[in-house]
Amino acid sequence: MDKLAKYREIVRKVISEYATHKPDRGQIDTGAVIDSERDRYQVLQVGWDGIRRVHGCTVHIDIIGDKVWIQYDGSSYPVAEALMEAGIPREDIVLGFHPENLRQHTGFAIS
Repeated sequence: MDKLAKYREIVRKVISEYATHKPDRGQIDTGAVIDSERDRYQVLQVGWDGIRRVHGCTVHIDIIGDKVWIQYDGSSYPVAEALMEAGIPREDIVLGFHPENLRQHTGFAIS
């Protein structure tokens, strides 16, 4: 299996796992949004917490070139840790939610 296919499989598994985590309160559905054609992967929450509408992305990962970009991580367990545990090396993970000038201090890929 080539590197990109391996990364896609890992990202799909991680996103699917995170999509099983439901909030403790409210009536909120959580699901995976997987767009393999564009290499865009998200965990989406939709529902109600009392009178408050909940609709949004809790995890967003893109594969750009040969890197895995974490665009947003609103989870309680860092997605970067899960990706590394599953076999993606730190140097191939970009923390896209940090400005480019700060990424050099994270220990992850810059771009």
